[in-house]
Amino acid sequence: MTLKFTKFLCAFSIIFLLVVLSPTMALASSVKFNTSYAVTIAITAKSSLEMNLTPQVRQQLQAVRQRRNREIQKVLNSSQLTQLTHNLRSGDDFHQALDKLNLQGDQKEMVEAIVKICDLKTKAILSRFSP
Repeated sequence: MTLKFTKFLCAFSIIFLLVVLSPTMALASSVKFNTSYAVTIAITAKSSLEMNLTPQVRQQLQAVRQRRNREIQKVLNSSQLTQLTHNLRSGDDFHQALDKLNLQGDQKEMVEAIVKICDLKTKAILSRFSP
């Protein structure tokens, strides 16, 4: 029980530090973000090529996705990682592939937290981008 709590606390603190210390997210900004625009982009799910993003914005989005993938790889065991890879290669999108995994309670919470942080970072990057 103590080991699970320690793991959870460690992972939560790592995620918290990533959010706080992330250079792509301005926490004390006086600029008002147009959140409805970011939500619209997230809902329509256009690729970065369709949106004519700058190379810098594409690179920032790629870095967020790569960090998300590394963090999720740390949470999953080898068989779950193999299953996730198989689901992605069979045509499922990222969220569908994660939903098909048989995750335990702690794993599911950690993966959901990682994905949520990634989504927030993506929205922050896209809200600063004005086409």
